[in-house]
Amino acid sequence: MKDWGNEVSEDDLTKVRDVRALSKMDSLEVYSDGASRGNPGPAAIAFMILSEDRKMLKRYSKRVGVRTNNQAEYEALISALEFASTLPDQQAVCYIDSELVVKQLNGEYRVRNQKLKILWQKVNAFKQRFKRISFKHVSRTNRYIQEVDQLANEALG
Repeated sequence: MKDWGNEVSEDDLTKVRDVRALSKMDSLEVYSDGASRGNPGPAAIAFMILSEDRKMLKRYSKRVGVRTNNQAEYEALISALEFASTLPDQQAVCYIDSELVVKQLNGEYRVRNQKLKILWQKVNAFKQRFKRISFKHVSRTNRYIQEVDQLANEALG
């Protein structure tokens, strides 16, 4: 996984674990967003992971090639869960501005698109790595969603 052009090292993970140990929190707030210029078009993903007391644990963004917006939304969440799942004893609340993705993940909508179904299955596989995980729809006016949206758009250039 690349982080602002650098590989995520074991030292990075140790620093995050140290922050979590100091804050004595076992719940993560995950904010993710995908952006696509065109549908499909050039796309990027971004996420932020905060401890329960809102300490920043990770900010990340990257270009992902040509994707639909929904594919980019799923890929942003998958990247966030990939990182979050490396942390010990975690629970996560994932905040996403895509109502479609949240309703699919919560079982309210079926996933009909085959490409999205593959991404949906990846998210479901990550769910097993958490003590507890939930997916919540939030407005694009949420300050953390605005921040990850900006990160994704900056990655697009």
